[in-house]
Amino acid sequence: MTVQEFGVILSKMTLIADNLRSVRERIDAAARRVGRTGDDITLVVVTKTRSVEEIREAIACGATDIGENYVQEAEEKYGLIGDAARWHIIGHLQRNKARHVVEFAQLIHGVDNDALAKEIGRRAEAVGRVADVLIEVNISAEKSKFGIDPNDVAMLSRSISGIAGVRLCGLMGMAPFLPDPQKARPYFALLKKTWDKLPDEQRLYLSMGMTQDFEIAIEEGSNMVRIGTAIFGARV
Repeated sequence: MTVQEFGVILSKMTLIADNLRSVRERIDAAARRVGRTGDDITLVVVTKTRSVEEIREAIACGATDIGENYVQEAEEKYGLIGDAARWHIIGHLQRNKARHVVEFAQLIHGVDNDALAKEIGRRAEAVGRVADVLIEVNISAEKSKFGIDPNDVAMLSRSISGIAGVRLCGLMGMAPFLPDPQKARPYFALLKKTWDKLPDEQRLYLSMGMTQDFEIAIEEGSNMVRIGTAIFGARV
């Protein structure tokens, strides 16, 4: 390794550490504005396309939860990093990938139909596990987004509660990308209202808020945010 290459790596490590610190401060400030604390909020560090070295640096700086969008990429990284952090699958999950996910993911965010939940449960039971899942809700009503209509959450939650091998732990959703984050507030409020209607045992996590809007999401009740760009910088 040349001196120049080492300098680039060191600079990247410093950037990740500084950005993580800044994000945590912003999380804590947003939580305090509504009478909560940063300890109430789980930070899922989103690592899609990020290197194993970058992920290891984030973990060394205190990251406890890692979120990946694609199963194959997550599997490869988990194989190298292991259980140094909790792994989340935050992207849309195809049924034929369920058998891979249940072996390492602590939380599956993108369940939006009964058939997928049943397949996850079947695969989890086969390896002696219970898979924790969230229902993905399409709060933006965008046709390009996955997730179910908020009005259908109660029905799917009842169905999942009867599936062996699966434990429903809450909801996940994404607001549309808006230049003014404040305009995302009604979307987050809708998801919080939907989450509040779930039985107590299904209200562990309300996963909403990303780099552009996580502070608004926290103010509206989120207790789990998914942040990548604000920690690693823009993808190149």
